[in-house]
Amino acid sequence: MSETVKKAILPAAGLGTRFLPATKASPKEMLPIVDKPLIQYGIEEAIACDIKEFVIITGKHKRAIEDHFDHTFELEEKLKKSGKKHLLEVINGLNQYNIAYIRQGYALGLGHAILCAKPFMKDEPFAVILSDDIVDPEDTLLEDMIRIYEERGSSILALQKVPCADIQRYGVIKGSPDGKGIFKIDDLVEKPRAEDAPSDLAIIGRYILTPQIFDILERAKPGKGDEIQLTDAIQELLKTQPVYGYQFEGKRYDAGDKLGYLKATVALALKNPQLSDEFRSYIEHISKQMEANEIHRETAR
Repeated sequence: MSETVKKAILPAAGLGTRFLPATKASPKEMLPIVDKPLIQYGIEEAIACDIKEFVIITGKHKRAIEDHFDHTFELEEKLKKSGKKHLLEVINGLNQYNIAYIRQGYALGLGHAILCAKPFMKDEPFAVILSDDIVDPEDTLLEDMIRIYEERGSSILALQKVPCADIQRYGVIKGSPDGKGIFKIDDLVEKPRAEDAPSDLAIIGRYILTPQIFDILERAKPGKGDEIQLTDAIQELLKTQPVYGYQFEGKRYDAGDKLGYLKATVALALKNPQLSDEFRSYIEHISKQMEANEIHRETAR
C-alpha cells in the first residue's frame, strides 16, 4: 500500500473575470455560498480526509483569503463578550491547520500555479483542489480518490461525464475501464472541440498527483492559451507511470460559472438546517407565483 496524501494545494490566483464586477477587487474564492466562501468548502473537504497541511496559491487582490483563515482579535473579543461561543468556534475552527501562502506573480496557468508550491512539498503525493468546483459535502469524491491512490500508487484525476456542448471547457480523457468507476488513462486533450473530443469524460477540479509532476512542470512550455497547462504535464507523466481517472457520480457544481454558482447556493441552502424549511417554502411560493403569472399571460393573449 502506498503512503497516504497529507497535503493539498488550492490554486487561487485567477482573476475571476466571469464574476466581474464583483471580483474587481475581491477574490472569486471568497464569494459566499450561504455562509462560507468557496475556498472554505474545499479546505473542509480535505480536512474530512485527514489532510491538515495546505498551500494556497494567491495573486494580487487576494489578501482577503489570508485574513479569512487568520485570527481576528476585535471580532473574537466582541463574540466572547456577547457570549456567542458557537460563532467563536465557527470562525476559529480552521485556525489549527497549517496553511501556507505563495504568490503567483504572473497568471501563467494552472500548471504554473501547481509548480509554485514545489518548495513546500517533499517527495510525496498531494491533492489539488479547485475551489470553484463545489462537491456536495455528503459525497466522498476526494476520500475515494485517496483510497484508490493508496491501492495503486499512481496519480488519480476526478472525472465526470459532461454534455457535448460543454466539452470544450474541460480537459478530456481517452481511456479504458480498469475497475469500478476507474479508468486507465491513455491520453488527455485540453479543451477540445466537441467533434475532436476522445470521450465525454471530463477532468474536474480534484486531483491526486505524484511528486514527479513537478520536474515535468519545470520543463514545460506554454500550451493552449499561452499558459503552462497541467493537462499537458499529466500527458507527459503518462510516458513514465500510469495515471488513472475516477468517474464521479455524485453532485458537483461549477461555481466558477454564474449559473453553477446559483445552483450550488440553492442546493446547499436547502441542506442548511437553519434555513432549509423556510427557504424551501419560499422557493415553492415563487414557483407557484411564476406559474400563476404565466397562466395569466396565456389567458390574456
